[in-house]
Parts: sequence; C-alpha cells; structure tokens
Amino acid sequence: MMKRTGLAAAAIVASLLSASMTKAETLADALTSAYNNSGLLEQNQALLRAADEDVAQAVAATLPVVDWSLQANRTWNNSQPSGDFAVVNSRTLQFNAAMTLYDFGANAFAIESQKEIVLSTRQTLRGIEQDVLLNAVQAYVNVLRDREFVELRQNNVRLITQELRAAQDRFDVGEVTRTDVALAEARLASARSQLASAEGTLAISIEGFRVAVGRAPGTVSAVSPAPVSRSLADARAFAVRNNPSVLEVQHSVAAAELGIRRAEAALGPRVSLNSFVATDQDSNETVQLGVNVGQTIYSGGALTSQIRQLKANRDSARAGLHLTVLSVEQAVTNAFASLQVARAARQASNEQIRASRVAFQGVREEATLGARTTLDVLDAEQELLDAETNLISAQADEVFASYQLLSAMGLLTADHLNLPVQQYDPSVYYNLAKDSPELLSPQGQALERVLEAIGRE
Repeated sequence: MMKRTGLAAAAIVASLLSASMTKAETLADALTSAYNNSGLLEQNQALLRAADEDVAQAVAATLPVVDWSLQANRTWNNSQPSGDFAVVNSRTLQFNAAMTLYDFGANAFAIESQKEIVLSTRQTLRGIEQDVLLNAVQAYVNVLRDREFVELRQNNVRLITQELRAAQDRFDVGEVTRTDVALAEARLASARSQLASAEGTLAISIEGFRVAVGRAPGTVSAVSPAPVSRSLADARAFAVRNNPSVLEVQHSVAAAELGIRRAEAALGPRVSLNSFVATDQDSNETVQLGVNVGQTIYSGGALTSQIRQLKANRDSARAGLHLTVLSVEQAVTNAFASLQVARAARQASNEQIRASRVAFQGVREEATLGARTTLDVLDAEQELLDAETNLISAQADEVFASYQLLSAMGLLTADHLNLPVQQYDPSVYYNLAKDSPELLSPQGQALERVLEAIGRE
C-alpha cells in the first residue's frame, strides 16, 4: 500500500512538471513573469489613475463652469373679454458661466492635498510591486528547495534499498540475523513515506509558483543570495528613508495637514463671478454679469466640527507614521538576523556533510568486515541525509532572507533588479490628467488613447 501511495504521488508531481521542464528557469525569469502577469499590480495601477483624477477634479473646481439651457413654454391665458384662451409661445436659449474668484486658498489647498494623496498612492503601488516580487522569490525558492528534497529522498530510497539487499545477502550466508534485515526493511518503508511526503510538498509548491508567477515553473536552477553589503545600522537608516510604507504614511500626514488648512479657509468669505447670455424667440438678447460675495455665518457648528475631526485624523496619521517606522525597522532587523543565521547554518551544514560523509563511508566499510551492524550503517546514512537536508534548507533560507531584506529596505523593485519589463510610469497618466483637460482637447484625446491601450492589454 505504501509503495502504491508513493507511486501515485510521483505520478502527480511528474504530471505537474512535464509541461514545464523543457526549459531552464532562472529567478529573473520568474520575477519578470510575476511582474507582467500580476493582476494585483494592474488593480493598484488603476487605483492610482483614479487618484490622479481626484487632482483633475480639484483643479476643475478653480476653473469656469459653463453650461447652457433651452426652455420652451406655451401659456394659455383666458383673461380675454371674449373668454377665449390666448396662447403665448416662448423660447429662451441661455448660456451660463460661473467662476470662483477668491476663496482664501481653499481650492488651492484642496489641489495640494490631492497631490499628496497621489504621491501616497504611488508608494502604495510601489509596496504592492515589492510584495508581488517577494512572493515570486518565495515561490521560486520553495520549488527549488522541494525539488532538491525530492531528489535527496529518491537517492535515500535507492541507498537504503542497496543496504537492504546487502543485509539480505549477509543474512543468507549467516553473517547477520533476521533483525538486521528487518531494520533495513523498516528504514526503507520510512524512506518511501518521506519521499511521498516530499513529492506532495513539491506539488503544493508548484501550484504556489503558478499563482505567484502566473505560469508553471520550468527547470529551476540554483540561485545566489541577493547582494546585501550594508550593516544593520545602515540598512535600518536607509529603510526609514526609502521604504514605501514609510513614504506612503508621510504623504498621508501631509495630505491631512493640507486638509485642515482647506477647512479653515472655508470659514472665510467666497467671491464668485456669474454671468449669462439669453436669447428669446424674438432674437431679444439679455446679458448679465455679476459678482457674488458670501460667507457662512452659522452652520450649527458643522464646519468647526469638521476642522476638529480633520485634526484628529492628522494626529492619527502622525501616530501611524511612528508605528510604521518601528515596524520597518523591525522588519529590517528580522531579515538581517535571518540572513546571518542562514549563512551560519549553511557553513555549519557544509562542515557537517563533510564529516558525516566520511563517517558513513567508514561505517559502511567496517560493516562489510563485520565490525559494524546494519543499524550502524543506517544511522550513519541518516545523519548524512539530515546534514544534506539542513544544507538545502539553509541555502533556501539565505536566498529568501536576502530578498526579504531588500524588500524591507524598499529595493525589491523591477527598476533596482534591472528586470526586462515595461515598467509602469505613473507620471505619464498624471501629467495628462492633472490639468483637467476636456474630452475634445489634445490632452483629453491622449488620455482616451491611453485608456484604450490599457483596456486592450
């Protein structure tokens, strides 16, 4: 039953790998595919474009608003002496224009606040990019590690099978007892069970790779840790200045400050210009131009309450910035420590493998001379297997910790890694939309072409 289970697991893994083992797979290939296939990146790019439009709408509030209306009326009047209804038809075409002339800077503060929100959203997108790439690194390392685990377990099964045959041969000639054969059989059954478990874990990792990268993995190759030469103090200081989470909250605090100034400016008077041109059915024209000055005297305390609310939100954002800095520093420290531990574990595992291999070969030779038992050989082989397993895990941990440290420092981006991808430039759409262009203007037409191109991707 155990052998059939192992064969079934092997068949599952083989079916998952068969379509993708035809070409070599590097980490750069995986990161490139993850960037190009990420729906999460596309989602947040769209959210950034929506934030850009908030700037356009804030700018539009400072520009003239022009509209038109056409009114047609028919009036029946029975005030005639004869009692008949007098029918009067009237048509009026009117153009209206209005523009805020002065508002104590409220609209200007609104524009600057929206700009800070755009900058904050850009950092959110940058953080999402790092998450996408770090997930791809994790998926790649998992497949690489679990594939090596499967190969190691397969070699272990073959080796113990050889030991079982040797024990059986020595038993047949009376050199060992039945106990030695049973020990080898039990160890072989355990090795087959561990192989089936490793194959199942590899199948899970392959599916995780498909989700993170957008396709099945090819033949993954060994990868070196990312170059990280900074000391812990330098890494922490750099992360506080460059991590997108910190920069995102900094812009949020700035936006909150500007929101307070906008609300305070709204307490002052407002000056606006209004005009209209009207033409009736007799081609009589009416032109009016006026200036309106107004100010809210009493609003039940709503405006002052809004200011207090905005200040509370500002204070919350400031506290959030402090917590974010602490979180980023902790992330850098944790990643740096994990990297150091993984490096030490790798070096120790290499030494352990060297010593365990010498010990295993010696015990095996001594067993052929009758100086060691089958159990001694199996134990020595298990120690060598454990050492090789520890090395594989340490290598995988070291690679992931190095990229985790890059992410904490804000450097795990397509630009920093020089990935061959078409990077999303947030300034292109913003520069087209920020001045609130009309649909028929050159900028408006360019925006439509950009959106059409995005929709076709």
